[in-house]
Amino acid sequence: MSTLHSKAARRFNENREKTTWHDATFWALRQKRDQMAEGLDEWEQLREHASQIKRHTITHLADYLEQFAAQLESRGVIVHWARTADDFNKTVLEILQKHGVKKMVKSKSMLTEECGMNPYLEQNGIDVVETDLGERILQLLHQKPSHIVMPAIHLKREEVGRMFEEKGISKEIGNYDPTYLTRCARMHLRNQFMEAGAGMTGCNFGVAESGDIVVCTNEGNADM
Repeated sequence: MSTLHSKAARRFNENREKTTWHDATFWALRQKRDQMAEGLDEWEQLREHASQIKRHTITHLADYLEQFAAQLESRGVIVHWARTADDFNKTVLEILQKHGVKKMVKSKSMLTEECGMNPYLEQNGIDVVETDLGERILQLLHQKPSHIVMPAIHLKREEVGRMFEEKGISKEIGNYDPTYLTRCARMHLRNQFMEAGAGMTGCNFGVAESGDIVVCTNEGNADM
């Protein structure tokens, strides 16, 4: 039986020139990753230590969530619990509607992706703007992420440039220089930040003992 993924992969592989480029791009990224890893003598030990922490946390998640929530509430944070994706989406919508929000900017969040939050909010009159550049590109192209860390890795700069021209984000027709396209995206997203009535960001990890929230970003959009 063919799955949606296998059908999409078959269509993608029909363009041999692009698949060759895609393979070379991913291989270059893997080489850079390996170079960074080789620069740390304790790389394998760090990997194993992180794996043990993750395994322990997952097997004790209920306890840590309650401790984390208690720490947040002690600081005046309102904590909402959701059993299902539908519960989560409804809670977000209720908060936005309570404050009269019509546009929300958000940074990358796999939870909201898995819950289908964006289309749910849009169906209920909320304009949702992805501010991670890769996610924003995919949102404007009406595509799904192709990679958990690099969601738009399957796209070439020419494809992004042509889409920016169609959306009026870039003014120089045929200019597909990455620096220029990035500058256009910054101006476009800055306006979205200024117009938004609310912001949302995912969380890379929370510290149950203290209630601290850690967010990692290479673009600064989550900080905004």
